[in-house]
Amino acid sequence: MDLATLWYLTTGTLLVAAAMTLWERKAQAQRSRELGLWAAAYGVFVVGCVLSMNRAHFPGVSGPAISNVVMILGYLLVLQGALALDGREMRPAPIAGLLAAIGAAWFAAGTGAVSLFWNHVSAFPIAVICALTAMTLWRSRTVRKLRSRPVAVAVFVCHSLFYAARTFIVPIVTAIHGDAVLPVVAEITMYEAVLFSVAMAMSLLALVREEDRARLLATTRTDFLTELHNRQGFFELAPKRLSQAGETASHSLLAIDLDHFKAINDRYGHEAGDSVLKLFAGVARDIAGPEAMSARLGGEEFAILLPNRTVAEARTVAEDVAGHFAEAAAQGDGLAIPATVSIGIAAASGQEADLVALLAAADRALYQAKMAGRNRIEVAKSALVADAA
Repeated sequence: MDLATLWYLTTGTLLVAAAMTLWERKAQAQRSRELGLWAAAYGVFVVGCVLSMNRAHFPGVSGPAISNVVMILGYLLVLQGALALDGREMRPAPIAGLLAAIGAAWFAAGTGAVSLFWNHVSAFPIAVICALTAMTLWRSRTVRKLRSRPVAVAVFVCHSLFYAARTFIVPIVTAIHGDAVLPVVAEITMYEAVLFSVAMAMSLLALVREEDRARLLATTRTDFLTELHNRQGFFELAPKRLSQAGETASHSLLAIDLDHFKAINDRYGHEAGDSVLKLFAGVARDIAGPEAMSARLGGEEFAILLPNRTVAEARTVAEDVAGHFAEAAAQGDGLAIPATVSIGIAAASGQEADLVALLAAADRALYQAKMAGRNRIEVAKSALVADAA
């Protein structure tokens, strides 16, 4: 294909990318701004392509200068969208200043430097902006765990390296082999532009879609009221926590039941009951710590998995949770409710840590605590034996 055909192909690809991104924007309200910025960037690239194809019709250096400034604006919008993933942004003033400086450099260099600027110098800002975009995606807290992140980063790294080569390597090759190299470089550039326009749009859309799927999956695993894991989330994620620990590590599990919760609902109302559940969830989360996994298994039943914790350590956590919860409930904001919990504790080594069996043992200990009068902590006999050993 000749150079003009490649320009048209790039333009068409960018138009399709813009349309797909705008369509996705309708379904991704939480990423509306990012997708809008990327769609706008593709539109700006289209304008830049049209200007580049017709740059010879403009007087002096104005055609190449305007084309280059517009293209760089497109790359800056892509970077702005990447920053927005983490709630960050570039201020308009520095962007306008950079674009003005690049435009001024073109006119200061004059017509004698058009070839140098168009083939080499103008590629440098693009290389830098793409490198910053890759770095932004790599360091992003939002997309850090997404499977498609390395692909998106690689797309921008490769594009950055290609334009860095145009800045630093192509001039050396041209000096050795003459200007006959430049048309070949131009065709390679447009081939790469087609690939980049496809890969960029696909990888950025993949990030947004994968993040949305992860968000939906997290929702299915989360209890709406307490924001702890629900039963599904607990049984799906807890075994992974156990498998990540050492083979000889001791793991403990607390099975917890809010005492006389039906009576609390009957006396104070369901809204107060919900407040008690949320209060307990907050206390459990804070005291158990980030390494623990807290879950609401249903109704007033909770569980706290404590990886790498012995029975003695688990009992300390249980006592702190029970004490702080009873104190917080009794000093409730506007309504003091005498709420307590019964807790059963079980433990197993990493080699023996079967979650179902562990929970069953903790449930048996919880039953003993309730039969003994509630508002107490009981430890499963098997856990005591394991701890003593």
